[in-house]
Amino acid sequence: MELQFLGTGAGMPSKQRNTSAVLLNLSAEGEGYWLFDCGEATQHQILHTTLKPRKISKIFITHLHGDHIFGLPGLLGSRSFLGGDEPLELYGPQGIKEWVEMSLRISKTHLTYELRIHEIEEGLVFETADFRVTAGSLQHVIPCFGYRVEQKPLPGKLLMEKIAEAGIPKGPWLKQLKDGKDMTLPDGRFVRSRDVTGEPQPGFTIAILGDTRYCANAVELARHADALVHEATFDMETGKLAKEYGHSTIGDAARTAQEANAGTLIATHISARFMPGDLVKLREQGQAIHPKLHIAEDFSRFEWKQGELLPVRERE
Repeated sequence: MELQFLGTGAGMPSKQRNTSAVLLNLSAEGEGYWLFDCGEATQHQILHTTLKPRKISKIFITHLHGDHIFGLPGLLGSRSFLGGDEPLELYGPQGIKEWVEMSLRISKTHLTYELRIHEIEEGLVFETADFRVTAGSLQHVIPCFGYRVEQKPLPGKLLMEKIAEAGIPKGPWLKQLKDGKDMTLPDGRFVRSRDVTGEPQPGFTIAILGDTRYCANAVELARHADALVHEATFDMETGKLAKEYGHSTIGDAARTAQEANAGTLIATHISARFMPGDLVKLREQGQAIHPKLHIAEDFSRFEWKQGELLPVRERE
């Protein structure tokens, strides 16, 4: 699993930051790319990466403000030109279906793949054998959601000493046993997976929130999450403005992570009022509450490694 930020600004693009978009790369988990929000010029940002738009299998929209959706029609159209022929699932609040279908119809944009649009409510968004995604309402000036992505427990490791004791030869059945499947070996012996594997390993949980004031639902979505992506439009000195506009300060984001007992906090949706030189102070304000905090920049990447989400740039 890897997170890559394509836009980390607030409201409108600036020279330093594009509008909101973050991509959850689940290629290693067999799920392709999941995109969260799609601000203006998101597809242009993708051109500066190694990401392939045709591999985007799901798009999650938090709310219908322009800095979170104005890049969507262009990306949907370009996915066709770039060879995307697999169905695409689009999730978002009420109104997303009308807006997308109208944009495509009026512009006469033809898609070469099936677009499935789901207008969601609070609760379970979808569930597969490996993942569960839930949504919760946040406190913004229009309806807005946060998403919680949970990877289900992974199969336990093969206990090679047990494999050797049982005299199980190497072969494709080892993978089946590791995947939790009991089986009959070629010599007729029946082997239970639980007898030759360890305890299931926990998967990861990541919460990706839309724009919001500090609120109880944000804490619940982030409860015990390994990583939390939270907006931090304002600093601690501009908290009054944050509340008026339905946004959070860096302190609100850190408080949410701390109360949720979340792991890594990644702050995004940073106001253009903050120049690169201001980020040290912004980071210090947040880390005073939740030390495990990073401020995302456009093209920042965070990699899941040994049970922790780590910034790639700090490891290279």
